[in-house]
Amino acid sequence: MSPSASTALKTAPLLLALLLATGAAHAQLSSPLPAGSAKPAAAKTAPAAPDGLALPAGQGAGVHGANSPFAPLAPRGDVVPWSVLTDVKTKNEKNRILPVFNEGQLGMNGKTQRIQGFMMPLEPGEKQRHFLLSSVPLTCSFCLPGGPESMVEVKTKTPVKYSMEAVVVEGRLQVLHDDPYGLYYRINDAVTVK
Repeated sequence: MSPSASTALKTAPLLLALLLATGAAHAQLSSPLPAGSAKPAAAKTAPAAPDGLALPAGQGAGVHGANSPFAPLAPRGDVVPWSVLTDVKTKNEKNRILPVFNEGQLGMNGKTQRIQGFMMPLEPGEKQRHFLLSSVPLTCSFCLPGGPESMVEVKTKTPVKYSMEAVVVEGRLQVLHDDPYGLYYRINDAVTVK
């Protein structure tokens, strides 16, 4: 293994922690909507900005920008809808924000589930074994598309070729109550499906 590959592998967990910590610390999305436009119905709003505009908060499935070169996720009956995953309440406990899952989400824990989304690589290379799956495409390499409820950590059985198009993975879903990286969901032993 080359020194640069070894360094990249060592920094992958740090990158995941940085991505998730940034999302939790800032918990706001930059809006792709022009100033004065109606805000998306599913978005919660933060306190009004100084100029009187409300900004979308970092809870929910993120915003699929109208100018995105990627098509939104096509509806499928064989996957868990993001609306089910993102319907999470939170509570503050000892200076931390922890998820409070509903019965439906808790009922999926430990069971095989399919999730459709966009890959956010955590490692360098064409093939990925560990990545985040997001409800909306990543439009900026430094921006998170939504809060932790709109991402699922994926660990695959075999490497998966990176794709900028939507993918579907199937594996054992874990509902995470107090993940050190701030994640709410993880799929283990995942495989891609058509």
